Amino acid sequence: MVPPEQLLAFIPVALLLVLVPGPSVLFVVGRSLSLGRRGGLLSVLGNALGNLPLIVAVACGVGAVVAASATAFTVLKLAGAAYLVWLGISAIRHRHRAAEPEPADGTATRLLAQGFVVGATNPKTLVFFAAVLPQFTDPAVGSVPAQILLLGAVFVAIALVCDALWALGAGRARHWFDRSPRRLADLSAGGGVAMIGLGGVVALSGRHA
Repeated sequence: MVPPEQLLAFIPVALLLVLVPGPSVLFVVGRSLSLGRRGGLLSVLGNALGNLPLIVAVACGVGAVVAASATAFTVLKLAGAAYLVWLGISAIRHRHRAAEPEPADGTATRLLAQGFVVGATNPKTLVFFAAVLPQFTDPAVGSVPAQILLLGAVFVAIALVCDALWALGAGRARHWFDRSPRRLADLSAGGGVAMIGLGGVVALSGRHA
């Protein structure tokens, strides 16, 4: 169990980091503009679930090794960047479908899976977890890995709520364009361009959070 004073100190730090717009916010906004509110919220949930393996890796000590390895970091970074670019290109290619009703079969699973991959391949998140979470643990009161898991879960819960608000806002903005299929297609393409740009940013980023 994380000492109450450590947890209370961690919450404002996590909230501050989540509120500062970063790659996760750009991902959520881009997806919401391309797919609408439902697609944005499913992407938020998938992205949050994708953070869980990173937290487990840090709790097991693997995260620090990956974060310290230039090769492992670069491979993870380029994989995540390539996937973001692919999602952006797909949004641009299928922009004319933006005005069509969202298909129910398989859509939720697919969007969750896509968000999960983006979350799980974000090297910046891994570096953050490896650098910050252990600082708020206390070996004297219990298992450090268990404390890291709890702190990570708290961070993911905060991020889930805040990113969902971004998704709702971007989805509402997209709703204003619903009356014009052409403008809606352009907006969807704009979301795709944002995703490609985010992929470029990730690809060129370094290991310093």
